[in-house]
Amino acid sequence: MPDTTRGSDSSRPIWLIVSLLLLVAIVVPLLSPLYDTETPRFLGFPFFFWFQFLLIPIVSLLTYSAFRLAQSATARDRRARGQDAAPGERTGERS
Repeated sequence: MPDTTRGSDSSRPIWLIVSLLLLVAIVVPLLSPLYDTETPRFLGFPFFFWFQFLLIPIVSLLTYSAFRLAQSATARDRRARGQDAAPGERTGERS
């Protein structure tokens, strides 16, 4: 019986990228000493605040990118194991 818990060799680099994207998206906002300062100011807002607002679209983009890559890697893993395509993949639907 094949090992179904690990990804195929061809998808491992994709899973590594997914992990790195999510790691950056989680760790950077938690490193508040990096941005715990008032200067430089932007439109009157201290750096601490506008940097956090800037992180919102950046983290969203990283998370979305990780999600799309994970979908691709999952489909590749399923094909490598000879399983059917994921739901919605055959009909072209998007989740």
